Amino acid sequence: MKKVIAALLGMGMVMLAFTPSGFTADKVLMMSTTTSTQASGLLEVLLPELKKDTGIEVKVIAKGTGAAIRDGQDGNVDVIFVHAKAREEKFVADGYGTKRYAVMHNDFIILGPKSDPAGIRGVKDSAQALKKIADSKSAFISRGDDSGTHTKEQALWQATGLETETVSKTITKKGKQRVISFTHPKGLGEWYMSIGQGMGKTLTFANEKQAYTMTDRGTYIKYKLGRKEGLELEILCEGDAQLFNPYGVIPVNPEKFSHAKYDMAKEFAEWLVSQKGQSLIANYKLLGQQLFYPDALPNAK
Repeated sequence: MKKVIAALLGMGMVMLAFTPSGFTADKVLMMSTTTSTQASGLLEVLLPELKKDTGIEVKVIAKGTGAAIRDGQDGNVDVIFVHAKAREEKFVADGYGTKRYAVMHNDFIILGPKSDPAGIRGVKDSAQALKKIADSKSAFISRGDDSGTHTKEQALWQATGLETETVSKTITKKGKQRVISFTHPKGLGEWYMSIGQGMGKTLTFANEKQAYTMTDRGTYIKYKLGRKEGLELEILCEGDAQLFNPYGVIPVNPEKFSHAKYDMAKEFAEWLVSQKGQSLIANYKLLGQQLFYPDALPNAK
């Protein structure tokens, strides 16, 4: 009898482990996202609150937007949270994602040394600022990693009217190699350096070289004000409409990848654009500086 009871108890425990409340893996969502959502500290605020409200735990893979989108295209994740709107819309149009939810925005800024050898301080046209950097052959550090920031930078170089070149190169991140193609002004390896790294390493390298670079404002604030090391580079060009930087979240399409946890990804996306999620985004500040602005509910408090 004791053996029978023990067996029944064992079976009960096994069944419990696979119920929604007992099988914790059911509440784990895999997300690939741009480095800025993590480097800015925003996810450290959002994800614990998401878990409190929904029980969903998000496993974060932070990388450049291009690589994050490829994770979605390969079915490696359940949801992507990135910032390259045209590429996001194509991701949905090609059937890899179900819907783009507009979550928030910040903006890009062009940084440089206090000495400003290219004389771009106060220039409002970002393409014109880049042209002045190129004309003066002042050092410029590009992420060169197929990220959302790199995508925007390439568009701005093309808007300068300068002659550009398209090349392919192999970059290595976290021990993995991949080939990317990108457009750049003439001068690669001379005054223009493409390093194939994330935003944090790019800022650090540009700071060491006292060179120009482009970044999202959130990561800049984090590195400028949120670390004891600080950052010597200054904002020299900002406010151009071309520097607007929207972020979207997209559940991976379960019709393309049956293993994708669509219902959970949808719940996560809808939480981000809810009053609670939008309010957390609106109120996230670093040393009094607002890093992101909600898009789903622009007046969220």
